[in-house]
Amino acid sequence: MPGLTALVAFAILIGLGSWQLQRKAWKESLIQQIETRAYGEPGSILPEAEWSGWRADQDEFRKVRVTGTFLHDLETPVYGLAPGTRQGAPLQGYYIITPLRLPTGAIVMVNRGIVPIELKDPAGRPQGQPAGEVTVTGLVRAPEARNPFTPENDPARNTWFTRDPQALAEVRGLERVAPFLIDADATPNPGGWPRGGQTQLILPNNHLQYALTWYGLALTLIGVFGAFAWRRVKG
Repeated sequence: MPGLTALVAFAILIGLGSWQLQRKAWKESLIQQIETRAYGEPGSILPEAEWSGWRADQDEFRKVRVTGTFLHDLETPVYGLAPGTRQGAPLQGYYIITPLRLPTGAIVMVNRGIVPIELKDPAGRPQGQPAGEVTVTGLVRAPEARNPFTPENDPARNTWFTRDPQALAEVRGLERVAPFLIDADATPNPGGWPRGGQTQLILPNNHLQYALTWYGLALTLIGVFGAFAWRRVKG
């Protein structure tokens, strides 16, 4: 029985170490995408005719510039935390996702940035809702996937926890909506809110350290079990 327990524990530790190496490769690919796409002069978004074939691995984090008209009456507040601090704590509030109608009539959802909880109601920030044609510079982002720790969205109560353009479009009755979002850059909005430029571009990559830790524990387990087995044989 001790041998079986040790074997199972060893397999788990090796599996965790290998998983961290896989995560390391994924993280390095993501960092490379950011470094290649997120800086420099902005380009155009993918044409609507090609939206059906849009792929995050080919387009996410690309810097773009787009012109259109915000549909402020259809904005959606999505709960979130902003990097940085406010009175010693991360800024807790809502990311304001607003449809941007393009000159062609198609729609791109724009994450205009975060507002504090007390400014969830747009009536509290009227200056931050520009009328007419606007130009937005930002980064292409993939829809935000829900994980086991993310609460369910509740559209009936306008309570959202994931930034998913297609889900938002369905609730708002919008058609011809891009399968991606644009995270607006830090260009100030009138009145100061929403506050853009919230995309996290510097990603920690400690997966090699984690992998070595799990592999080290596996080696330690071998040593401990070997000593235990040796004592049993000698005894």
